[in-house]
Amino acid sequence: MSNSELFKRGLEIRKAVVGAEYVEKSIANADSFNLPMQELVTEYCWGAVWGREDLPRKTRSMLNLAMISVLNRPHELKLHINGALRNGVTREEIREVFMQVAIYAGVPAAIDSFRIAREVFDANDKKP
Repeated sequence: MSNSELFKRGLEIRKAVVGAEYVEKSIANADSFNLPMQELVTEYCWGAVWGREDLPRKTRSMLNLAMISVLNRPHELKLHINGALRNGVTREEIREVFMQVAIYAGVPAAIDSFRIAREVFDANDKKP
């Protein structure tokens, strides 16, 4: 496992956005096959890009929601909807992101994204 400063910063940000439990489980379950991917994602995605200060995390979350929606990656979308909520994105703002997706990337992508968001909201509403 990398001990670079960029990795440490990325790990801190990754845990703050998508949740420490999820990140720790992902790293703990990594093996020789996928450990390099965990390191790459943590260091470069979360450390090098999310660690930049020119955009606030809330804005980065909103951009991620739009891009992941368009890419049709439901598992990642669910994860990043929760992250967006942690970063202060409101449900109304999430709705508006997916409305924008409908116009510029297609209604089917937006419909799926609305469905996934509803699942996340419902799960969050049931938490004590």
